[in-house]
Amino acid sequence: MGEFIKEFWTFLKVRKKFWLLPIVLFLGSLGGLIVMTEGSAIAPFIYTLF
Repeated sequence: MGEFIKEFWTFLKVRKKFWLLPIVLFLGSLGGLIVMTEGSAIAPFIYTLF
């Protein structure tokens, strides 16, 4: 996992695509939130946001 992050950061620096970083972080946190709340009591509150 660390190698992927290092390579992704190098890609962002070389190509000067720093605007991709917030998008990737948002999608990663949203995916993590969905995985963590799957089947829990918090799920109905999360689904009302969307």
